[in-house]
Amino acid sequence: MHLRAVACALLGALVVSACGAGPPVGETVRVEQGELRGRTDGDVLRFGDVPYAAPAQRWVAPGPPVAWDGVRDATGPGSRCPQTAAAPGVPHATAASVDEDCLTLDVTVPAGTPADAGLPVLVWLHGGGFSAGAGTDYDPRRLARAGLVVVTVNYRLGVLGFLALPGLPGSGTFGLADQQAALGWVARNAAAFGGDPAQVTLAGESAGADGVCAQLASPAAAGLFARAVLQSGGCGTANVLDVIGPGTGPAGDTWKPLPVAEQLGTGVVDALDCDRPRDRVVDCLRALPVDRLVGLPGYWSPAVGTPLLPRRPSDVLATAPPVPVLAGTTRDEGTLFTNAFLPTLDPATFRTLLARAGGDRARDVGRTYAPGDATPSRTWADVVTDRAYACPALDTYAALAGRGPVYAYEFADPTAPSPFAALAPDLADGVTHGAEVPYLFDLRPGVTLTAAQQGTAAELVTAWARFARTGDPGWPAWTGEGTVRTITAGAPVDRPAGEFAAEHHCDLWR
Repeated sequence: MHLRAVACALLGALVVSACGAGPPVGETVRVEQGELRGRTDGDVLRFGDVPYAAPAQRWVAPGPPVAWDGVRDATGPGSRCPQTAAAPGVPHATAASVDEDCLTLDVTVPAGTPADAGLPVLVWLHGGGFSAGAGTDYDPRRLARAGLVVVTVNYRLGVLGFLALPGLPGSGTFGLADQQAALGWVARNAAAFGGDPAQVTLAGESAGADGVCAQLASPAAAGLFARAVLQSGGCGTANVLDVIGPGTGPAGDTWKPLPVAEQLGTGVVDALDCDRPRDRVVDCLRALPVDRLVGLPGYWSPAVGTPLLPRRPSDVLATAPPVPVLAGTTRDEGTLFTNAFLPTLDPATFRTLLARAGGDRARDVGRTYAPGDATPSRTWADVVTDRAYACPALDTYAALAGRGPVYAYEFADPTAPSPFAALAPDLADGVTHGAEVPYLFDLRPGVTLTAAQQGTAAELVTAWARFARTGDPGWPAWTGEGTVRTITAGAPVDRPAGEFAAEHHCDLWR
């Protein structure tokens, strides 16, 4: 990035129009497929429903995007990839969809950005357990104001994104292939929006962070991004569903060995009455109406041992591309999952689960996680936080720090709302999974922040934007035993990683 672009990014969108020599990016831009007409929305420009690949074909790798004649309207959002609706009463509810023509992205640009500004680009992968969500749920206006071109991406979900069957090319990785196609489109077209294709940060939360980790580990993604952000997900070895409910088994692993993923897929074939000769199974599935494929049981997630993802990410972190990484968790991740799966644990069931989790250290685990005044469900949420998120995160940070700078943090604002679920009263006292998202994005529908929360949000946005611009969020990188920044109301605190590990009882889970 040349010096003028650096100055523009530092000063932010409010003055960016004064920083470039060329004309500003307008509401009409030319990308590789043709012209797009977006819209001005206050202090940002928006371009929505932009195809980054050909219309999706079921269980086929994404194809090159198709050119169009004339000017394509890009003033509205694209379709969500097929999914069921969120449960009623969720603060940030998401809608259902059956539209498979969903391989689109949205671009948000600071208004007045010179066409030659070379602003850093942040590409956002949404969460939702690889089964729900859309890029359009996240309004990145605040990150754009901080001097970024922000791209939010839709990718195939559920069985449409991660079906695996014997002999099916691309098994278990169609959603990951979509993400790579979007990154390729950004590399080829970022300059049309005043962005620098050499300064792309790939960021995600929850399953989106798992997607970022998969791209770090995928040989096919090398060179598609320069920096990475992992929030509340990533590269750990924990089988999250088995942590939530011990005994779930390998089908609950985020990183499924291909044979396990194929077994899950074969179960779908049987359930949908598509048990045919091998060369006809996929034809039968492709002929079904999409509403029969949405919401199928099972945890649909990336398959390992495939051309796109040859090995588990945790096995290749030390040799992954040496890109700077910003990574964080929330203080009480497990409250969201306990609320969803085990909200009314009785004491006997709690003790049984705790013994299963502890294994040969069950006695020490039992003493450490004695409920005391807390309910069994609230205490179990701490077990899930520690086993599935906090302690695996430390292992990820240490491994990644061996090949490039890593900046770790814990989001711990005790007032943060829960945007993705209405939590039971005994689970609502923590900083739950996803609590940091409204501090970075304006969610659709919205989550209102107080003035104090907005101050913390401004600090988090500044850190992410600085990282996307420089590779450094503004606090010490992980060295030696490591440092974790605590981001909360008031001044942030940098703590030794050993203190973080002790707080989350990581000595019991390693």
